[in-house]
Amino acid sequence: MIYEYDTNYINAVFKAKKKVLAHELLKALLYFDIFSFPLTAKEIKRFCGSNATLEEVENELGFFEKLGYLQRKEEFYSCSQEDIGLLVTRRTKGNIKAVEMLKKALKYSAIISYFPFVRGVYLSGSLSKGYADKDSDVDYFIITEPGRLWLSRMMLALFKRLFLFNSHKYFCINYFIDTDSLEIQDKNIFTAIELATLITMCNTGLYRKLMQSNAWIKDFFPNTIMECISGENIPANESRIKGFIEKLFQGKWGDSLDTLCYKITLKKWQRKFKTLTKEEFELNLRSKKNVSKHHPRGFQTKILNAYRKNIKEFEQKFHINLS
Repeated sequence: MIYEYDTNYINAVFKAKKKVLAHELLKALLYFDIFSFPLTAKEIKRFCGSNATLEEVENELGFFEKLGYLQRKEEFYSCSQEDIGLLVTRRTKGNIKAVEMLKKALKYSAIISYFPFVRGVYLSGSLSKGYADKDSDVDYFIITEPGRLWLSRMMLALFKRLFLFNSHKYFCINYFIDTDSLEIQDKNIFTAIELATLITMCNTGLYRKLMQSNAWIKDFFPNTIMECISGENIPANESRIKGFIEKLFQGKWGDSLDTLCYKITLKKWQRKFKTLTKEEFELNLRSKKNVSKHHPRGFQTKILNAYRKNIKEFEQKFHINLS
């Protein structure tokens, strides 16, 4: 049997796919331009919202450079209006600083892993992107035993206050979930990137379950390989002292104490951030028995708004539609 193909249709599909790829490449660059962070072709491919080979990505980037849509220096690309040379220098220095900061993060990650009911420790934020500067904090994404999240969080918060003088520099414990609640509620480009770039400090097995529970990340970044990025990978600590303390807080006594820690923290946050609307509090200070999120400055909202602004300005400047 001989099949007849509609070449016009095939060409139209090919052009449509190429157009989608082109737009998604530009959107990846526009997102990281928020942070003045130029990307390599491999990184652009990874955070592109369309299936593509590295060759296809590099071809499109070369075409965009000729059109004046982006700048290039060495292996780095950016759509920013800032000087590309300065951006690359800033990133290179930040990459070096991140290596130094990761050593500190390893030390504190080990400490966190010793705390009762902690099951997994991961790095997020700028450090997980391989960048740090003098203002950077070490942000931790922590997974706990179900029903003991708030007790675990309270212990870590007290440690920070008593022994680190409440310093956030190397001990920013701003996101907790438990092992029964691995799927992240907020599904957008911000959370997808944060999850996709997590660095595993403790418990690679739990990391794999986390990625399986958040397979929706592939909807945003189909080229992303959900693999464990290890920052030394501290073994899940099962010391006798940790085990003994966990046994002390078993049963109804532990349940009641965890609930008390939850109520104390929630009331404190409600008083401290009373100017936030109900919706803002839910998004930035989500406080449930199985999740604790502490982002009072509304970083996620700011980034998503800046991303939309970058896209709109780019569309107006070059008279194209990236939707």
